[in-house]
Amino acid sequence: MVRNVIGSVLALAGAAAAVCSPFRAWFDGRQGIDYRVQDLFGGITDAQTEIVSSIVLPYAFAALVTLLGVVLRSRLLVALAGLVVLGFTVLWMVRQGQAAGYLSVGGGLPGLGDGVAAALGGGFLLLLGAVVMRGRAPRVVGFEEPDYDVGPVGPAGYAEDPAGYPPEGTGPYPWAPGPNDTQRLPAYPPPPPYGSGPRQPRPDPYGAGPAQDPFRDEGRGP
Repeated sequence: MVRNVIGSVLALAGAAAAVCSPFRAWFDGRQGIDYRVQDLFGGITDAQTEIVSSIVLPYAFAALVTLLGVVLRSRLLVALAGLVVLGFTVLWMVRQGQAAGYLSVGGGLPGLGDGVAAALGGGFLLLLGAVVMRGRAPRVVGFEEPDYDVGPVGPAGYAEDPAGYPPEGTGPYPWAPGPNDTQRLPAYPPPPPYGSGPRQPRPDPYGAGPAQDPFRDEGRGP
């Protein structure tokens, strides 16, 4: 994210420098807007031209490509804009050198102006911005669940269970037993109420005779 921001700033700065460069002096005080686009292919002449047909046109096109590349975060478009700016600038330098017979910077002779430096600097800034930019992040494909074979589907929309268990429903009573699905418990007589019958003696496990009281407490005596 940070690299994209820095690269975008460099690219926009380079595009601005390239567009503004034709409005400055290019050679011997002559501005870039005074050079026709066709002069880059047929030779430099002294003919005057309009702005729409001057060398501003390729630099404006490069600026539009830069804006598109920044919006789309495309390093290729930004690099293409930089190559367009540098290509037309170098082509103009070649044609101007052929027409004047020399190219110089300073030295008392008519030479290159700051407009050419701005165009070259803008092209290099565009290429640097394309290098710094990271571009778009790769798209992550979501994980898809495998299609498990659940078997045949019953009439109610549930998969039929081979074990014979009822399907799991969504309501509070999804399944009710049939008349043959329950087992009847045996009927037992009710227990007698507490204290309703006479107290029965408990059998002595040690074989006490009938003369002995089975309820007698041995600790208390006879």
